[in-house]
Amino acid sequence: MEAKTCNESRVVRTSRVFPNDVNNHNTLFGGKLMSDADMLASISATRHSRSECVTASTDSVDFLHPITPLDSVCFESFVTWTGTSSMEVFVKIIAENLISGDRKIAATAFLTFVALDDDGKPTRVPGIIPETEEEKKLYDTGKERAEKRKEHRRHSKELAGYFTTQKPWE
Repeated sequence: MEAKTCNESRVVRTSRVFPNDVNNHNTLFGGKLMSDADMLASISATRHSRSECVTASTDSVDFLHPITPLDSVCFESFVTWTGTSSMEVFVKIIAENLISGDRKIAATAFLTFVALDDDGKPTRVPGIIPETEEEKKLYDTGKERAEKRKEHRRHSKELAGYFTTQKPWE
């Protein structure tokens, strides 16, 4: 299986912020941003693996600057690191004030996807070849994030053993 460049999985989408997209602070609703990030990241993962993919985790979504109705919002996603069947996808969200032209990194996110075969089982994915300085930095730090994800998942499963599925009103 031949490795692919980050650019081969790149997805870019720009849209406006409309009144139904904002919260009570008149800024882009965080849930809308997270949903859009997951959608674009899933396209990147599928492009890279050329197979069905499922979201395994959202490691982080960091909201760095508010996005307002005066902004356009540009999502850029691409695969940054791969395991055997998993892919880390980075999503960079850029807000651009449409009047002044000022641009800023408004949010970043790391999501992990698992590629599936026709039977719904994890399947191998190609490796990744970073080319730009940004891609190389994300690739070089990807293994550390993957190890932290595995540890976090182990803790989550352990903690889930203490949770009940009982209805709270019964």
